[in-house]
Amino acid sequence: MINKIIKSRYLFKLFVFIPLIFYFGKRSYIAFDEGFYALQARWILEKGNWTIPLWWDEYVLDRTIGLQFLIAKSQDLFGRNIFSAYLPTTLASILMLFTTYKLHEELFNKKYAIISPLILATTYVWFDYSHLATQDIIYSCLVTIGVLALVKIKSKNNKFYILLFGIWIGLAFMMKTFLVFVPLLSLIPCIFFKKNFLFIKFFWLGLLLGFIPFLFWMFSINPYLDKNIIFYLVEKFNFLSSKNTFTNPFYYYFWNIPVIFLPWSFFAIIGTIYNISEIKEKKYILVFFPLILVATLSIFSTKTPYYTLQISSIFSLNTYVGIKYLFNSKRYSRFLIFVTSKIIPLFLFASTFTYYFFFKDLINFNTKENTFLILGLLFFGFSWSLIKNKNSFKEILITLIIGPYLCTSFLLQSSLFTDRSRELREKMEYVSSLDIVKNQKIMVDKKGIENARSQSKIIRISLLTPKLGDGLESINQLKKSELAWTTDLKTIKNYDDSYEVIYEKDVLNPWKLILKK
Repeated sequence: MINKIIKSRYLFKLFVFIPLIFYFGKRSYIAFDEGFYALQARWILEKGNWTIPLWWDEYVLDRTIGLQFLIAKSQDLFGRNIFSAYLPTTLASILMLFTTYKLHEELFNKKYAIISPLILATTYVWFDYSHLATQDIIYSCLVTIGVLALVKIKSKNNKFYILLFGIWIGLAFMMKTFLVFVPLLSLIPCIFFKKNFLFIKFFWLGLLLGFIPFLFWMFSINPYLDKNIIFYLVEKFNFLSSKNTFTNPFYYYFWNIPVIFLPWSFFAIIGTIYNISEIKEKKYILVFFPLILVATLSIFSTKTPYYTLQISSIFSLNTYVGIKYLFNSKRYSRFLIFVTSKIIPLFLFASTFTYYFFFKDLINFNTKENTFLILGLLFFGFSWSLIKNKNSFKEILITLIIGPYLCTSFLLQSSLFTDRSRELREKMEYVSSLDIVKNQKIMVDKKGIENARSQSKIIRISLLTPKLGDGLESINQLKKSELAWTTDLKTIKNYDDSYEVIYEKDVLNPWKLILKK
């Protein structure tokens, strides 16, 4: 009987994450970066080229084929559908939550170990990217596994974890290439503290095993290139290191991190500060690792919100510490309970009603999206309003989690984080139903891909095109009765009788579906 109860507890821990991870309704991609990778994965399956990332008939040599390969293999095994495309990210999300759970057990204890992954799952940036078909969650999961392996290494006898610490480096390089050196640099204090494991053959064996996918790919692709793929990857790194459209000021992460780690940012900051007084090993992981990583990223020219995903598990652990410290403190607990139970709920209620009465009609959300968004915000505010001074720490902790948990669960089921190009998807469903489109390839006039807007649209249009044809240099290459997506209205007007516009809508602009007569 006791064993059954214990097993049911573990089943409950798994079940509790389902509303935060799984969505079975209709999905659609955004263009960058997930649509780009999904389109490359489509070409892998259609052209049978598992070696070279493509953009139509051109090679894309500024990235590895790691994620595209995973998406294509997932669709090859489980069907050519959009759910399969998200499966690698979904599995990495689950593994990252489990790894965070194990980190909590290792650095603190088993009590409340479920809290840290729940905090992670309800953190805005993690929740957002765990529902994107990009490399970022997969890469961050590998970094988190590396951190857990390092924490688990207590002596030379921990051969499995020494092997694992070597493996994650090469796999992470296959995902994000040179970005892997940022967490490695940030872990140097802890690595130096345990430096003896570096001289164990299992570490070097793990390093070799981890790099096998990259080395295999590198030797496969090199015969097609005029120089080693490493040089192309270095060129991309140099571009990101220099001034570009993603360049942000040095202080970018000082405001960006508190925003993207809502609603837990304040507690994470307090927990990080509190952990400065911890013993060496804990301090190296919970304080030095995230601070060095943020400082290193701040020096780098390119700065994006998802670069800090790799420390999101650590921030979740620090959030737990911050909550525990503040709500058990006689000095701060009363004031904090007042803020969390009165000010924040009032702000959430006011924001919800302001949105409903003044902004709802200005934003193009449908009834389902509006309903779930409003319910999520109201449940969040109502949950936190139940926190009282007389509550035990356990009761406060559970109530704090329930608010963001319900909010993120409603947001996921609203489809706002899954059906991100809903209008375009709906229009393309209609296009796909047209008799003239069924069973006929639709070409793409590449001349129309002249800016970020037109590129964004054609990526999403191409992914929703039932039978995608080749890219054309111009619509003059079209043969009789062939279809194409084009932006070239000038040519169509000049050859009035030669082309017929089959479909055009504002949401697809500047692209139009044409037929060569």
